[in-house]
Amino acid sequence: MTSPTRIERISGRAVAVRGADLDTDRIIPARFLKAVTFDGLGTHLFEDDRRALAERGSRHPLDEPAHQGARILVTGGNFGCGSSREHAPQAIWRWGIRAVIGESFAEIFFGNSLMIGLPCFTAAADDVERLRRQSEAHSALEWTVDVASLTAMAADLRVSLRMPPSAQAALLSGGWDATALLREDTPEFATTVARLPYLTKRDTDFTRSREGE
Repeated sequence: MTSPTRIERISGRAVAVRGADLDTDRIIPARFLKAVTFDGLGTHLFEDDRRALAERGSRHPLDEPAHQGARILVTGGNFGCGSSREHAPQAIWRWGIRAVIGESFAEIFFGNSLMIGLPCFTAAADDVERLRRQSEAHSALEWTVDVASLTAMAADLRVSLRMPPSAQAALLSGGWDATALLREDTPEFATTVARLPYLTKRDTDFTRSREGE
């Protein structure tokens, strides 16, 4: 049986991707939405921006050797705006990012991120800029983002974060993990499945077989 995963804190190095209104098409270009699964999407995170910079002899922050393995993304305002593709948070998560901090987020992007356990925190513009400068100047600095206290900490820097109380509660309780919550109560789920007239016996037998996991 799978228990819901509680997300209480995220630790690791940070990488800053500057700019406001970074939309979902820039996060993961539309041509990659044809994939049948989300596997491999992380490789194409900010693909066009990274390629354009490389062609000019420069490097995107995600391509800097010092930022490989970073787990916290610091960005600007209205991050994730544009189309409501769930591929955008999936690409971020599969690159290795486990928390995003910005001035504001598009509502649908925020919700899609929460559904996969990728928390998005907001902070005052001045504080976000402090985080960006620190991550750029000290790439090896280890950060801790605490969900309960809503703080981001590194060395002597401490920044207050914000998040809707419902999202914070879902992360701390594991309520964001809908699949695990469903499987946690498999007997009741199996009983409900057995009452549905449009399901086959094979469907019912499969559900009952999961009770022992």
